[in-house]
Amino acid sequence: MILPINSPYATLENAGGKGTNLSKLSRAGLPIPDGFIITTDAYHNFIAENDLMGKILDRVSTIPSRNPSALEDAAREIRSWFTNATIPLYLTSQVLDAYKMLGGTPVAVRSSATAEDLPDLSFAGQQDTFLNVIGKESLLTAVVDCWSSLWTARAIGYRARNGISHDEVSIAVLIQKMVPAEVSGIMFNANPLTGLRSETVIDAAFGLGEALVGGHVEPDHYVVDIVKQEILTKKIGTKEITILGKPGGGVQRTKSASAQAQALSDEHILKLARLGDRIEAIYGFPQDIEWAWADGEFQLLQARPITSLYPVPESMGSDPLRVMLSFATIQGILEPITPLGQDAIRLIFAGGASLFDVQVTHETLGLIKISGQRLWVDITAGLHHPLGARAIPRFFSVVDPTTVPVFVKLKDEPNLGMGKGRIRLSTIRKLAFFALPMIRNILRITRSPEGKAEQIQQNSQEKIAELRVKSELSQGDRSTLTHWVRVFRELYDAFPYAVPNIFSGAGAGLIPFFLLNRLANHLTGSTDLALTITRSLPHNVTLEMDLLLWETACAIRSDVEAYQHFQSSSAEQLSAEYLEGKLPESAQKVIARFLGKYGMRGIGEIDIGRPRWREDPQEIMQTIQSYLQIKDCSQTPDAIFKRGEKAAEAAILELEAAAQKTFAGKLKSRIIRGTARLVRNLAGLRESPKFHIIQMMGIIRQGFLECGKDLVSKEIFAQVDDLFFLYLTELDALARGEQRNWKAIIADRREIYAREMFRARIPHLLLSDGRVFYAGITSTDGVKSDLQGHPVSPGAVEGVVRVVLDPHDAQLTPGEILVCPATDPAWTPLFLAASGLIMETGGMMTHGAIVAREYGIPAVVGVDRATTLLCTGQRIRLDGSTGEIFFGNN
Repeated sequence: MILPINSPYATLENAGGKGTNLSKLSRAGLPIPDGFIITTDAYHNFIAENDLMGKILDRVSTIPSRNPSALEDAAREIRSWFTNATIPLYLTSQVLDAYKMLGGTPVAVRSSATAEDLPDLSFAGQQDTFLNVIGKESLLTAVVDCWSSLWTARAIGYRARNGISHDEVSIAVLIQKMVPAEVSGIMFNANPLTGLRSETVIDAAFGLGEALVGGHVEPDHYVVDIVKQEILTKKIGTKEITILGKPGGGVQRTKSASAQAQALSDEHILKLARLGDRIEAIYGFPQDIEWAWADGEFQLLQARPITSLYPVPESMGSDPLRVMLSFATIQGILEPITPLGQDAIRLIFAGGASLFDVQVTHETLGLIKISGQRLWVDITAGLHHPLGARAIPRFFSVVDPTTVPVFVKLKDEPNLGMGKGRIRLSTIRKLAFFALPMIRNILRITRSPEGKAEQIQQNSQEKIAELRVKSELSQGDRSTLTHWVRVFRELYDAFPYAVPNIFSGAGAGLIPFFLLNRLANHLTGSTDLALTITRSLPHNVTLEMDLLLWETACAIRSDVEAYQHFQSSSAEQLSAEYLEGKLPESAQKVIARFLGKYGMRGIGEIDIGRPRWREDPQEIMQTIQSYLQIKDCSQTPDAIFKRGEKAAEAAILELEAAAQKTFAGKLKSRIIRGTARLVRNLAGLRESPKFHIIQMMGIIRQGFLECGKDLVSKEIFAQVDDLFFLYLTELDALARGEQRNWKAIIADRREIYAREMFRARIPHLLLSDGRVFYAGITSTDGVKSDLQGHPVSPGAVEGVVRVVLDPHDAQLTPGEILVCPATDPAWTPLFLAASGLIMETGGMMTHGAIVAREYGIPAVVGVDRATTLLCTGQRIRLDGSTGEIFFGNN
């Protein structure tokens, strides 16, 4: 149950995350303090001997993960059980024998849980560390306290929040010789604020690192370009407090005698950065490293992955620089996408490439990258071309205006060459191959727009009907799965059909809208009238769907039995009853009618791996219940739709009247009437291309679910939807009968998917050098902020302040911005409710900053007298990317 610190047998299971990492670094020849590991077996034996596990699991099974006071009460009770328990004699003997081998010197006792310092979850500061422990009794007490720290409030809540089962975690304990640090600190192999992988960021303070991690000092802050071996910036902190070991054990705070001095020399800063580079090379991913300088050398105290960094797609280097757009920006699906869902979208885009006379497969398609189980569109080639460099920012000024300032910054990136490429003849040919047929279709449609939308939608439904026929099994198929894999590949043709046949119709209505928008702005100084003209557009499949759902609710309201049943039942119960065919007859019939037409839709529907309404109609039931609460006839969906139609017609007349009063008024009036006619007849088709694809996915998903039932019956799968956690090439292998441990492969994929569901924030743009750009509230040019601090966690938020001086006496309302002097791990439960963080002291590497980044909470530190200048209840805007704080009246 005891392993030396450099043991090759140290694993995550027996030594925990911290122990495994330090053991690996020690075996690699890096400077690690000597010591030993008390393995997780010792913890389990202690728990078993004192009969604690059942009591613990019963106590934590029903605690709300976002209730700080409940978490604190449970943790306090559980830890008291540890304190009153007894270490078995054989464990005591082994620990003290190993301690004796260290010479009885002061030691650091560190927790090392099996669910910490992982590549995707760091659990930073969740368990306890005890410094300068002297003597046998103090050592044994610290070991038990480390074991019990697996059950702190912050650890219990963090596991629950991230989907980690309490009975699956364990803890080891590291005992290492105490390093009498003259200087200590934390180093990141990448800039945690920007994500830039070429920058190493170091925080340093005098004495032990507790002063820095606990947020008691403003440390020195150094930024190093590791490639050029240059110190880019140095900010000397005040470092007024130093924490040192006491002669009798424990630590003490003292006033620093050299607070304004630079903690590390330039030579040592570069030396430390090079040491960090060696560590990153060992792990292959940027690390968060704790270090100490003592007796003329650096000692490494801890290394863990920087989990707050958004991963860069594999095999993508930073030179030349590449720019990737989040697919979520386009489709609004922030969650991860299942493996088969990824391949479905890549297959659709590969088919779309054929519209430009480019022949690729979903595997050779370079346009789509995968990172964090999400899709990214590589727009670098477009930014290279002068035309693309102008067109792309303009496109995003409509689609996602918050990214436009980023493109302005990228113009100065020498490694990108934005707008400096040449348009090749082959590119012109490909663009013409796409554009000319589109222009012909648009011109043909605009000549007589009336009836064209109905015809386009009818043609689309005929195409879907053809796919349904094709999806029926024919004679000679070797297996159902083989057949459905073949049908799945029909998604390659989705864009080649939808773009020229459906999107061209939408384009014939949207292009005139932009002209109408400019005319409205010219005539009235506002675009309001143009926007009003687009209200209640006909032929919008989403709007049509909503109106049908309202009709469904009206039908249920008209039946007394069905209405009363919906009033008295939960949405979950109604959903279950519908699937069992047990709803009141009238309700069952009208809901079946609705789901028969739109049941292939659902949340995150662009991912074929996500459930559809017809599989789980709970969301539909909730909406119907909401509709049934509408008492005001003027607020019903159909009434609102009719008002929108009237408002649109009135806006057209108003805009025409405004045009009549200007030069060439009659001509302008005719132009307005003509463009408005196109907009009203055709712009509603903008939803139809995606709807066409979703209908295709709905057919294919149903077929795959039937395959899943068969594979579950054969015990190849555990769940009917396991198939969506395989990639297309794997489905081909499975269909051929290839034997693999499919259950294990799928279980691993499901675990990764579940972890990614907890990723708090997704950048809108990702650069191949690791930099990320999030959207958010930013300060207006020329407006001076009311308070200024150091930005440590990017993003922005507007909310109400809650000033907290003691976390044990505080209860945050969700969405409040936490303002406090400093934070240590005891504050973490408050982060679950906070939307932002402001601290008076601390640096980028303090616990509060690290946890804020991991939770995706915008944070600013080093705001002098923040707890007195800001008041509870005050509304502010906080920008964690610039360090600016604006009061609500600005």
